[in-house]
This record gives sequence, structure tokens and C-alpha cells, in this order.
Amino acid sequence: MPALTIFSAPKPFTNPHIATIQRNAIRSWTKLGPEVAVVLIGQEEGLAEAAAELGVMHLPEVRCNSLGTPLVSSMFEMARQSYPSPLLACINADILVMPDFLAAAQQVASQVADFLIVGQRWDLDVPEELDFSEDPRSAEGGPRSIEGNWETRLRQRMRASGSLHPRGGSDYFIFPRQCFVHMPEFAIGRAGWDNWMIYEARQQGWPTLDATGAIDIVHQAHDYGHLPNGQPHYRLPETAENTRLAGGKRHIFHLIDCDRRIAGGKIGPYPPSWEKFWREAEIFPLVKLHSHWLGQAFFALFHPLRAYRELRTWMKRK
Repeated sequence: MPALTIFSAPKPFTNPHIATIQRNAIRSWTKLGPEVAVVLIGQEEGLAEAAAELGVMHLPEVRCNSLGTPLVSSMFEMARQSYPSPLLACINADILVMPDFLAAAQQVASQVADFLIVGQRWDLDVPEELDFSEDPRSAEGGPRSIEGNWETRLRQRMRASGSLHPRGGSDYFIFPRQCFVHMPEFAIGRAGWDNWMIYEARQQGWPTLDATGAIDIVHQAHDYGHLPNGQPHYRLPETAENTRLAGGKRHIFHLIDCDRRIAGGKIGPYPPSWEKFWREAEIFPLVKLHSHWLGQAFFALFHPLRAYRELRTWMKRK
């Protein structure tokens, strides 16, 4: 039985660059070894062929919204049913991972029962198919050279040419299978649902861990040509619907809203700062009192100008 099931809903494999970076990503997941199972979900063009080529499970019958976009809730259900692994990881299909991904998940699982692991990504231009082969000498029991270690090559390139993405949502979510059983009908690939994951974990009282210092993931840069009219996902109507389903803008949480971090294999408190102190004060009614209206009131107290602008926009729509 695998310890971790990684699942994702890739984009169509029709664009050559998108196809290349998705194959790179999926290959990196399979390189984590037999303790990790990989499940690809959806009916996008070329997906079945890619899953067969890469030797991973493909589940096509995902529920979709009226626009044909797969639903996150259906993805989570299908992944939970695919393998009986104690841990699940939903990840974007353009994300490269390394062995620290599994290691950190198992370290956290050995310390707490329910949790959510998220973190920042490194952005990197990757126009070509990556080489995941190992140094032949390592397979023969000899010393492994740095040049032959795909993980070391990737880390060197990441540090030399990549950049750490600002704290926002997250491109991956690691959690035990008993968490996030009930979810709103979010559309995958649109903004909002990833922020809700952090909000939901906090208001459930689960340790919500920023693993940026423990897990390095690499986002392979791409354009938005696969989306309607080439628009960024946060400008699409489905993003507005995701925000509504999340419970509104106050439930759009970010990485600063984590309450723990993992460092050196141990769970510890989130690093203190004045920014963190005031943010915790602002979201206190949401995560501790479970009061949406008090959350709105605290937001207005901390951000009066933004609250006024939101109110004026709401009144105009009415």
C-alpha cells in the first residue's frame, strides 16, 4: 500500500510546451518511489495516452460544472477511492517535486493526526524535457556523481535561475485522507479554492503548516493560452464563483495564515512578526469564533478604506 497518493487534473496535452512540462512534473512524482501512487483525473485530450506512457492511474469520469471544468470535490473523492494510502496530495500538473515532498509529509504525519501542509513554490523557465536518469554507476553500487543525480541538477538550476514566488495560495496540498471529505463545488484551475483550503484547515483547528523551508517545489512557467481568451485564471467568472462558494473574500486565506511550520523535521510555531500578529488578530473571529459577521467587522476595523470600497461596489450592484 502506498503511503501517499498524488492526484492532479492536468490540462490538455495539445500545446507542445504544456505537454512537455506536464510530463516533466508527472515523471518527478513517479521518481518518489513505490511509496507514492500517482492518479491523473479528467478527460482532457491526450491525458489517457500520457497516463499510459508514464505508467500511472487515469480516472476519466470526473464530475464537471456547467462549463465543463472538473470539480475539486469530485477529484478529492476519486483520489480517496483510488488507493487506501493514509496521505493524499493534490498538486498542480506543472509542479516538479523532489524527495523532500514525501519525507516532510511522513514527518508531519508521525506527529499529528489531522493537518494541512502547503508552501511557496520556485518559478523556473523549463522549455525542454528534463532528464530524470540517474548516474549508471549508482545502479551498479558505485558512487553517484553530482552530474548524474537528477535531484541535485534540478536544485542547482532552481537556485541559479529560479525565483521564490510571493506568498499567496499554494500549488500543493498534503493532508490525511480523513480531512477535506466535504467540500464546496469548486472549479479546478481557477483561483479561490486553494485559499479556502487554508481557511478551512484553520477554522477546523488542524495544524496548518507552511513547509516552504522543508519542501522545494518548482513551478514550470507557462502562458494562459489554455484558458478562455487566454485570460489569467483569477479574471474568469469561475473564480468569482469559487470565491462565493468559499464564503466570500474574508475566507480567502494565504500562506501567512498558517499557524505552524515544519523545520528540521519538527512541527513548530509560525515565525513571529508584527505582520503575523495583526493578521491573527484580524482573522480571530473567523478561525476561533466561527463568526462571518464578526470577521467582516474586524476586516472593516483593520482595513476601513478597502471595506468602504467593497461596500460601495456591493451597493452599486444592488
